[in-house]
Amino acid sequence: MKLIQPFVTEVNFESGVFTPRRGVYQRRLSDMAGMYADREEAARILAEEGDRLIYEVHIVQLPAEEGQIPHGATRILAGNIGGEFHMTKGHYHARREQGEVYFGLSGRGMLLLETVDGKTSELEMVAGSAAYVPPFWAHRTVNIGAEDFVFFSVWEARAGHDYGTIERDGFRKLVMLRDGWAVVVDNPKAAG
Repeated sequence: MKLIQPFVTEVNFESGVFTPRRGVYQRRLSDMAGMYADREEAARILAEEGDRLIYEVHIVQLPAEEGQIPHGATRILAGNIGGEFHMTKGHYHARREQGEVYFGLSGRGMLLLETVDGKTSELEMVAGSAAYVPPFWAHRTVNIGAEDFVFFSVWEARAGHDYGTIERDGFRKLVMLRDGWAVVVDNPKAAG
């Protein structure tokens, strides 16, 4: 194992931006269009309004070796696609036996979780709430508020990310805007 010098990163709770600047990646609607239930509306928005930013992740990448603990802050912008709130792609860990912790920094969100055998869970998150993602659970985070939702996450470096299973099968639940409220509904297109 490579010896790494200790360091401090400041996190802006409203934006998720790290100081000093670390790795950043963004997901735009073009990266996410197939993840939304209303794909026609996603295509319309792309064509008429452009490739809107859905979320961005500021991340401290560390070597993928035992003992290392990468961490990041995700900012999901407020908005919806066909009534389905902005969300992350969602993933399982490549090493399914690894967990993760999310800590709400600002805004309102919901953490959707599911297992391959059909169990589901929804956890509401706000500033100050810590949500535990146990091993073997896929997870997706959704902004259910009118402002950006920002949360901090910590995971074991060897966990890895399996986005492909979610891209293929979808999530069993959707979070929809109905009469001004966030409502969790079954996804009619999800496998399983």
